[in-house]
Amino acid sequence: MKSVTFKVASAVLVFLALIPGAVLAKDSIVLGFSQVGAESEWRTANTQSIKEAATQEGITLKFSDAQQKQENQIKAIRSFIAQRVNVIAFSPVVETGWEPVLREAKAARIPVILTDRAVSVKDESLWLSFLGSDFVEEGRRAAKWLVGYAPIQELAAKGEVNIVELQGTVGSAPAIDRKKGFEEVLKDQPKFKIIRSQTGDFTRAKGKEVMEAFLKAEGKKINVLYAHNDDMAIGAIQAIEEAGLKPGKDVIIVSIDAVKGAFEAMIAGKLNCTVECNPQLGPQLMRLVKDVVAGKQVPRRIVTQESVFPQESAAREFPNRKY
Repeated sequence: MKSVTFKVASAVLVFLALIPGAVLAKDSIVLGFSQVGAESEWRTANTQSIKEAATQEGITLKFSDAQQKQENQIKAIRSFIAQRVNVIAFSPVVETGWEPVLREAKAARIPVILTDRAVSVKDESLWLSFLGSDFVEEGRRAAKWLVGYAPIQELAAKGEVNIVELQGTVGSAPAIDRKKGFEEVLKDQPKFKIIRSQTGDFTRAKGKEVMEAFLKAEGKKINVLYAHNDDMAIGAIQAIEEAGLKPGKDVIIVSIDAVKGAFEAMIAGKLNCTVECNPQLGPQLMRLVKDVVAGKQVPRRIVTQESVFPQESAAREFPNRKY
């Protein structure tokens, strides 16, 4: 009888091992996560949220920092596949170029979750769920705030409103979508013109550098800066001040993320509005990972809840900011 029981138990273990994502009760779930990098306050907060949530939920996290290079992310994903993690999650640097490595994950029967950013692949079955913000809507919100801002309405009544745009990393989902959403609203506003648009790669240093170039080319002709993230806006503020202009007054600034640095800039009167993009995805991600491993049906798209913070709300909201 003992021999039969042992054989049955062994058979169950073998069967469970063949089920994708199956984890025995005594084992910890293993999550392989590839992060874009540490290019901004937002990304640092996002990483911290993921690490803390994994610890709290008892999930073993294999974390890789891609340093904003797609090739590093592809290597990390292949490493996760070789280690037979239960789930792979990653925030893709850019949208395209993922099909080969994601096919490898699918062949290994390891489910893939996208966080923060989406991918563009012909075979949509290569990823299971996407958790993150609606970047197009963030762009729309930035433009809607701008169009409704009283000083800009006064300017538009007299003539054209000249906008310069600091885009995010070329080819990345937030850069593509935040531009799309912003332009979608402005297409019905003929007086609002984007006169310069260039990538600032989501960093303060690059944001400052590109804004300096914008100011040299256009000078006082610039009425508005639209930055795809707060870090680029903060870098641009330095360039505007060094050019002898007043950020927030001579140049109206709207950006995206709503990190603490943006609230500090608003309190100082140097930034006019920030659109929230919540980086604290860790708890939601860990719940999603557990559901996937448990074999539960999960939503294809999970959108985070976010707000818009104009300058006048900054002092009131700042004490509540966690990132």
